[in-house]
Amino acid sequence: MVTRMSRLPLNTLPTFRTVAELQNLRAAAEALHLTHSAVSQQIRQLEDNLGFALFEREGRRIVLNAAGAAFLCSVHSALTQLEDGVQTARLASETVEKKLRISVVPSFAHRWLLPRLERWHARHPDIALEIIASQQVVDLQRDGFHAAVREGIGPWPGVQADRLFDDPMPLIVVGCAVDARRLVGAEPAMFLKEPLLGDRRAWQAWFAAAGLQASFNTVAEFNDMGLMLQAAEQGLGLTLARELFAADAIRRGKLIRLSPVSVEYDSGHAIHLVYRPALRDWPVLAALREWITEELAASRVAMLQEAEAGQDVQKSEPIVSK
Repeated sequence: MVTRMSRLPLNTLPTFRTVAELQNLRAAAEALHLTHSAVSQQIRQLEDNLGFALFEREGRRIVLNAAGAAFLCSVHSALTQLEDGVQTARLASETVEKKLRISVVPSFAHRWLLPRLERWHARHPDIALEIIASQQVVDLQRDGFHAAVREGIGPWPGVQADRLFDDPMPLIVVGCAVDARRLVGAEPAMFLKEPLLGDRRAWQAWFAAAGLQASFNTVAEFNDMGLMLQAAEQGLGLTLARELFAADAIRRGKLIRLSPVSVEYDSGHAIHLVYRPALRDWPVLAALREWITEELAASRVAMLQEAEAGQDVQKSEPIVSK
């Protein structure tokens, strides 16, 4: 066996993995840009060197047997580790352009990241960001991403996850700064007369926190908080929003906070920065982690200061009663 292992044809391992995943020689050949006969020959060569079969042939299908399934686990792990090593070495090369390709959930991209990109560029003018906004959970290795800002509870296999901020996170009531200003400081019951946007259960939790048991329906729900906040800015209704995502629009005068009452509602949507473990010490990725952490801390400080200032302002606002 030692003799056979010393002659193990390493070039056949990627072919073996592809055939095992697709369970079809012709499909594997197309994926690998090889001929059908070349793929068949590589599988035979691998089995001959191992001394045992890896597949059962079922018509046009080729299915892993028990030995093949066990071998695939090791091959997949080894190839992934090797690919990560090549990627890490390539990134360490001084000749490679400093560029980060990241997948970002749209709400975080639109409502927090993009308004701060000018500060990123001022701090790291030599590092380019390629930002792909998507709700999909991408495969970092397969899809060519260095990192992703991902929403959920995790864990995700094959990646390291740094939690950026937790859920539950306080939800506040906001509305269009022009149309909804009349509701600043209003009794909670007044909000029931307005179109409400978003998750009905979150609104129920908010009304309960405000001391009101109410029966109502929301007029629209959204799978992205950024889109929901845009609807509120356009005067389509009131919404509950993560304060972090609404803060910039409040500061710019597009949204207005209508009540000091907030509620912690656990949606299971904590935000993480995820990346392949092999890239953890890559200086470019380390720079992104450090910058996001500092900017989030600054955002939290600004929100606390604005909340204190807002309480003073609301004392002078007219109160709309029932």
